[in-house]
Amino acid sequence: MAIALQLPGLAFAALILAAATSASSADALVTFVFGDSLTEVGNNNYMQYSLAKSNYPWYGVDYAGGQATGRFTNGRTIGDIISEKLGISSPPPYLSLSQNDDALLKGVNYASGGAGILNDTGLYFIQRLSFDDQINNFATTTQKIKSKIGEVAANKLCNEATYFIGIGSNDYVNNFLQPFLQDGQQYTHDEFMELLISTFDLQLSRLYQLGARKMIIHDLGPLGCIPSQRVKSKKGQCLTRVNQWIQEFNYKAQNLVASLNGRLPNAKLIFADTYPAVLDLIDNPTTYGFKISNTSCCKVDSNIGGLCLPNSKMCSNRSEYVFWDAFHPTDKANAVLAEKLFSSLFSAALSPAPAPLP
Repeated sequence: MAIALQLPGLAFAALILAAATSASSADALVTFVFGDSLTEVGNNNYMQYSLAKSNYPWYGVDYAGGQATGRFTNGRTIGDIISEKLGISSPPPYLSLSQNDDALLKGVNYASGGAGILNDTGLYFIQRLSFDDQINNFATTTQKIKSKIGEVAANKLCNEATYFIGIGSNDYVNNFLQPFLQDGQQYTHDEFMELLISTFDLQLSRLYQLGARKMIIHDLGPLGCIPSQRVKSKKGQCLTRVNQWIQEFNYKAQNLVASLNGRLPNAKLIFADTYPAVLDLIDNPTTYGFKISNTSCCKVDSNIGGLCLPNSKMCSNRSEYVFWDAFHPTDKANAVLAEKLFSSLFSAALSPAPAPLP
């Protein structure tokens, strides 16, 4: 199943592809990543009191070196794989860099497990970088880049960089859907969704003001089908109502992206509708070489935490599972989804223009 992209982003995709197909340009291709545990590469490891960490032995078992790196999977994230396809190194975690590190000029990953659009999302993780925190860190980065290469060159770098943004899952899983948290009791879903979208609008607009022009906005996947939600069903099925809410949010987010493209001069935002591809992978795992998509490879307690802890039992056939723990895909599943996203981004950009009518 194809991933839908808004047509105004095709020129943007073509620009990225042009950079990726040239060795000299690939060296200059700069990417900034914002998001949650689906794209984190280790920021939370640098926060002493954070409870949203994946620095446990089974994480990273299939990553280079076989050690946990702060990625919430057994191997690579989708962002890692996209970077490989673009011919660049995966951007390092922001908190691993000194403020004067030259690596800032090549791209940074600000993503943080437990992060959400709302600042109170994931509050019980004690420490995490909300989307606002990540944008604040990017603002600091832009100032450091200006001090290194000057304002004109820094503005050019930020304008030409590519921004991957995937955020919002925790606003549901670790906020609205948690019965003991206030937001789920205070708001109807429509009210909560409007709060998310209005906040997201301000955040993306602020990124634009800081220099971001080329942004790829990922939608939310079918959260009603992840293991942590399935356990709430008596028969272990997907939660239909949750998936309906997610689709409503995605529809609003897609309209927001279209609105921002119209409102912000020279903005080139792509809305990546990955929901159908993830749902197809879950509903039809054998089509993609998997056997199990309703539970996780790592035998976790999905009712409490859901992470793959050292005392968890890990399956021996990791390549047969779509999910690694109660929330996150396996390396192999990430590879399937990254290939779909990459193909959708660039197949349209590669397609020849139709021949003129005689």
